[in-house]
Amino acid sequence: MNADFTAQRSAMIDSQMRTVGVNDPDVLAAVAAVARERFVPAARAALAYVDGAVALGGGRSLVEPMILGLLLTHLRIAPGEKVLIVGAATGYSAAVVGELTSDVTALECDAALAAHARSAGINVVEGPLAAGWAAAAPYDVLLIDGAVPALSAALIAQLREGGRVGMVLIGEDGVGRATVGRVAGGHFGGSSIIETAATPLPGFEAPARFIF
Repeated sequence: MNADFTAQRSAMIDSQMRTVGVNDPDVLAAVAAVARERFVPAARAALAYVDGAVALGGGRSLVEPMILGLLLTHLRIAPGEKVLIVGAATGYSAAVVGELTSDVTALECDAALAAHARSAGINVVEGPLAAGWAAAAPYDVLLIDGAVPALSAALIAQLREGGRVGMVLIGEDGVGRATVGRVAGGHFGGSSIIETAATPLPGFEAPARFIF
């Protein structure tokens, strides 16, 4: 194990996560257990623990550590719960969530990113992100690893009643907000935690706007 990366991981937890309220001991232990540098291109390994998103190529990036930590803290994933990760990219979030529960489905649409995830030991399924992965539904938790303007009907349908969702939601003002909520009666309702920038995921449509 690279001692320098281990020190950087510890510093990331202390300076980027604890300071914004990521205080769930299970989440912190999960983050500490996963070598983030394995999930970025080798040429960018030195940037794995920066306080920001890390470009992965193809217009995609790893969500900044603070945002993932906040979403997981508010989602409170318990052992045995079924989790769908949409936009799993190179598999970092799937690896972290895999420390919290063993039942994780990681969905990615980019073949190169999925190949990287597999090389890092993550089981990935491939397909359109907004379509979800009905074969393993229903899920207790949905984690969208990127920014979207709205949840698709397919994803909502694949959650159990009361299922929890964590994502970066892009508002009509173009601002991304880390958001956590639940699905009830076929609809999502949630609240924002913090404003943030995140890479939009492909294949998601903005909700229709009414013009008077």
